[in-house]
Amino acid sequence: MRFPRLTILLTGMMLLLFPAVSSAIETEPSPESTPATQPESASPTPATPATKQTVKDDSTAQPLSGKGTKSENGEIRIIGVGNNSALNIAVLLTFLTLIPSILLCITPFARLLVVFHFLRQALGLQTTPSNQTLIGLALILTFFVMQPVGTVIVHNAVEPYQEGRITAMHAFTRASAPVQDFMLHFVREKDLALFIDLAKEPRPRDPKDISLRVVIPAYIISELRTGFQIGAVLFLPFLIIDMVVASITTSIGMFQLPPVVISTPVKLLLFVMVDGWNLVIGSLMKAFG
Repeated sequence: MRFPRLTILLTGMMLLLFPAVSSAIETEPSPESTPATQPESASPTPATPATKQTVKDDSTAQPLSGKGTKSENGEIRIIGVGNNSALNIAVLLTFLTLIPSILLCITPFARLLVVFHFLRQALGLQTTPSNQTLIGLALILTFFVMQPVGTVIVHNAVEPYQEGRITAMHAFTRASAPVQDFMLHFVREKDLALFIDLAKEPRPRDPKDISLRVVIPAYIISELRTGFQIGAVLFLPFLIIDMVVASITTSIGMFQLPPVVISTPVKLLLFVMVDGWNLVIGSLMKAFG
């Protein structure tokens, strides 16, 4: 029984090696074809019209390849795309990657998201509403609050820059002015003084003279503090409900029943009865009015 298996194994190996050997034989140049090609390449008479024809073809094709391009020292450059355009593209791509961070830093998005997370924890709900729902709601409300600022930026900076009346740096200066005014309206003086001291800058006479390097981190700290204050206030009524339910269940001897099982429906019922979402979002939006 071993010999038939060995025969089958050898046959399979030969079948696998045969295509590789045959391909190697086909690609190897034959010695008979070498002298046949030498007289044709050595004869000067038929080669002359071929070279003339190729020169004519190259001369006719040269304007097509050079249209819209410029070659110097072997380099091909596209006419119309200079260093300024490349710089603008690089700045635009960098700005697009920094949009999420800018959204968190110079808008009320951080405050809104912190308040919503505190509210969910106070209700005793771990995953409802989901993180995607809370982030989407915070984004929509952020757009609602920042829409007047965006209108001023488009009118003062974007439209003149698209028309070519101002440069990119001038447009950035114009765009940062309304954003800085918005942040200065909600930042605390204590936070501004902290970062002015850390930056070792002189005390400004006018708040508009403060640089964005100082205003942005001070605004973030102020927004986080405000968000935590609102979240603590939201926690108090629901914390009282938890304490009342826990004391009642303990007093009647229901030690094995977790108070959360009873307090969570009570908190949800109370939140729905007082129209909690309307109150919370209304208070947040009025704070930015």
